Amino acid sequence: MEPTPELSPHHAYPDHWEADVVLRDGGTARIRPITTDDAERLVSFYEQVSDESKYYRFFAPYPRLSDRDVHRFTHHDYVDRVGLAVTIGGEFIGTVRFDRINEQGRPASAPADEAEVAFLVQDAHQGRGVASALLEHIAAVARERGIRRFAAEVLPANNKMIKVFRDAGYTQQRSFEDGSVHLTLDLEPTEKSLAVQRGREQRAEARSVQRLLAPGSVAVIGTGRTPGGVGRTVLRNLLAAGFTGRTYAVNRAFDEGLATLDGVPAHRSLGEIDEQVDLAVIAVPAHRVPEAVADCGEHGVQGLVVLSAGYAERGSAGRELQRELVRQARSYGMRIIGPNAFGIINTAESVRLNASLAPESPARGRIGLFTQSGAIGIALLSGLHRRGAGLSSFISAGNRADVSGNDFLQYSFEDQDTDVALLYLESLGNPRKFTRLARRTAAVKPVVVVKGARHSGTNPPGHAVPVSRIPDATVSALMRQAGVIRVDTVTEMVDAGLLLAGQPLPAGPRVAILGNSESLGLLTYDACLAEGLRPRPPRDLTTAASPQDFRDALAEALADGTCDAVIVTAIPWVGENGEAETGDGEVLAAALRGAAAGGPAKPVAVVHVEIGGLAEALAAASSTAAPRTRPTTLAGRPAAAPGAPAGAAPPTATAPTEPGTEAPAETAGAAGTTRTAETTEPAETEAAEPPARPGRIPAYPAAERAVRAMAEAVKYAQWRRQAATPGKVPEFLDETTDEPGAAALIDTLLGTAPDPRGRPLTHDEARELLSRYGIPVRPTLPAPDPEAAVAAAARLGYPVALKTTAPHLRHRADLGGVRLDLTDEDALRRAYAEVTELLGKPAELLPVVQSMAPRGVDTVVRASIDAAAGAVLSFGLAGAPSELLGDTAHRLVPATDRDAAELIRSIKAAPVLFGWRGSAPVDTPALEELLLRLSRLVDDHPEVVSVALEPVVVAPQGLTVLGATVRLAPPPPRGDLGPRRLPNY
Repeated sequence: MEPTPELSPHHAYPDHWEADVVLRDGGTARIRPITTDDAERLVSFYEQVSDESKYYRFFAPYPRLSDRDVHRFTHHDYVDRVGLAVTIGGEFIGTVRFDRINEQGRPASAPADEAEVAFLVQDAHQGRGVASALLEHIAAVARERGIRRFAAEVLPANNKMIKVFRDAGYTQQRSFEDGSVHLTLDLEPTEKSLAVQRGREQRAEARSVQRLLAPGSVAVIGTGRTPGGVGRTVLRNLLAAGFTGRTYAVNRAFDEGLATLDGVPAHRSLGEIDEQVDLAVIAVPAHRVPEAVADCGEHGVQGLVVLSAGYAERGSAGRELQRELVRQARSYGMRIIGPNAFGIINTAESVRLNASLAPESPARGRIGLFTQSGAIGIALLSGLHRRGAGLSSFISAGNRADVSGNDFLQYSFEDQDTDVALLYLESLGNPRKFTRLARRTAAVKPVVVVKGARHSGTNPPGHAVPVSRIPDATVSALMRQAGVIRVDTVTEMVDAGLLLAGQPLPAGPRVAILGNSESLGLLTYDACLAEGLRPRPPRDLTTAASPQDFRDALAEALADGTCDAVIVTAIPWVGENGEAETGDGEVLAAALRGAAAGGPAKPVAVVHVEIGGLAEALAAASSTAAPRTRPTTLAGRPAAAPGAPAGAAPPTATAPTEPGTEAPAETAGAAGTTRTAETTEPAETEAAEPPARPGRIPAYPAAERAVRAMAEAVKYAQWRRQAATPGKVPEFLDETTDEPGAAALIDTLLGTAPDPRGRPLTHDEARELLSRYGIPVRPTLPAPDPEAAVAAAARLGYPVALKTTAPHLRHRADLGGVRLDLTDEDALRRAYAEVTELLGKPAELLPVVQSMAPRGVDTVVRASIDAAAGAVLSFGLAGAPSELLGDTAHRLVPATDRDAAELIRSIKAAPVLFGWRGSAPVDTPALEELLLRLSRLVDDHPEVVSVALEPVVVAPQGLTVLGATVRLAPPPPRGDLGPRRLPNY
């Protein structure tokens, strides 16, 4: 809305305070500043508030607002007096305001840093989390305006408001004065307040998706009068799936006398329906969608699936239509799947919803599927159906203008019917939030992701989200850090999903291979080695092996304590006449299922070649069992997984001493707890664990596919074991860092009016800043001529190095711009002459002199900030080969001790650090400490937008930072630390 307050330009309407939020029940609302245009809305709102709520607000009977009250509550300067309102359908349902006060409690201006705050929520909307959302937003506004504390007076009987303050997680003080409770809240975010905020966000967003997937009634708007067409197809699919709720066909073009269509009530508008409709599927042309959305909003529809096309996929005009669609739907408290969506499916027996264009509803299963592409969604549904796999839920979000993969993760985390979440994504609107949600979800159930549009550098048409500039390799590394199973193709996603949904997690990488084909066994063995597994020599049962032989061999392999998983290979039997017998698949499947059910819980996969009925028979094992939850002990800790030794515990945070070394298996099942350290609020429901006993056994037509799926399961299981005991930031960092000193230095370097583009620091400035965090950089002295070089060497002490620092020669020793181990003046002069003769004049080369560091391995440590993903810490070896091969590892900041250890060990060239080919191992603990210090620096000071330490020479004892470049800039906004809000793209 366009405000008309009489304010100075300095106090202009703060439109960045506007936000859409998801409330506790899954509905949406809008929070915005109150303006002078809101007088009538405020009066109407107040009239609908009960006398009791008015009494709690004003401490006395207050039946109506006076004109003076209305003027006071609608005129704000947005600095010392601020009011926010929560609106649905344009009408107020809740308000909050603060007034800055001094120490005596009287109205004041800055620099006073305390404000009195008061809330009022309409009775009909109490219990929806309105006041909690308002507190988050008004606190953020107050911090922006320099207010550090809130004061509130609450009547002792107003338990709901006291609970809002108490549960917010802020540091607070309470006292009882003059018959009221006096509360003081410190508005600085705390770990608890962030955890509370994220817990509320998770439950609200999960509930918003659950309302879409489990409606009590569905209306298909745009149902055609004749067979065919999008709307009529959806109606047919709803009926064919046996939807348990009520279904309505809606089309304004229906004849007035038409009562039913395909056996369901037919109406010309939602207003003709006698009851509230929960979900509307909109299948009308784009120009008629606003009318349909308004009809839905005015009649209390909770959510929309918009199948209509013609939006952002059509260009800038369509993108604006899409934004308006989202604004309109959210104004009524509705969430949207789409536009340009394929639809949604929920196979739960109590729902049986197929509100999609999929002609056949998938079988009930334990895989949740989210896709941003209708075509990919069709392919995935078809592929899963062919392989006998069922789904718990399916969302094809189209242009994902509102409901996104992040919302699906929130839902999957809670959903008892989902054991594995599969996502096909073409864009990440909020990578920082995605990795946070994925880490929490992956701690209790696998998350498998295929990322499309990886190398285009742009988002697909229709996806109006910010473009992240971080390379795809970095995205992949960050997903791995969060426990996400990142695969390259939808086929690999289905392969991994089938194994994870039907089999327990492997306790380690040791794989037994058995079958009736020596050649297929060898192919499987080679594939295991290529994927980093530790296969045992294949066991050849010979082509004469019977199903009973397979059963006995599988049972023996499962009972063997030296194997963690089994891959069975099978080819058709050859009859006496020399022809292949392919019809015994059901018999072999029964034998394999029997062995798996009777042995220890270990994953089993089957590679088969043209054995008729085998894959189908293996898939016939129950995949619709009740949710599997791990019991908890009396102490509240998860009990050991089935088959785990008593007292089994996850590995410690200490990484292997050498890359490629696998820690001993700690459990025979899936290790991990039902929450990570990041989640401090327990969920309302117990999350489902992967199956403790084999269910359906996945079958694959090629050894490479089965082995790749097993390798992903092994890596995920290892991540789960490690995630059970999160890493820590060592305490010594607190003792050896000077955060206030660094902050003061940064403020000085940026100045009072910093350039938004930032500024690079000089060598001396960078050295001073890094030294505040215990990162010494070896000094360099300029050498513009031979005499200056000699003087610099005398000052530093021999031996020295002569380096060129011109941008085109920096860190390019291969071009001849570096001379090392110059032991005296004569050697330095000769080197100076050689370099200038070879490469150019000193003014072009910018030579410097530096004292020699102990010999070691040259490495590179970097930290940079991506606007979407946040701060990223990177590590690799120095030199052209590492750059050419892209051999760099990445982790999100803040990094823990485990992150630092894994970062060093995850590059391909890591063996060089650990004594490769007889060389001395280098001081990796010192390198880990350096990584942690740099991580702490960029986490504490978001103004540090990039740091490159190059080279860092790591010796057998200690390390030396020889070069450092640092760039400062005004800090980018941190949306993950602000109040909850839905994105507006």
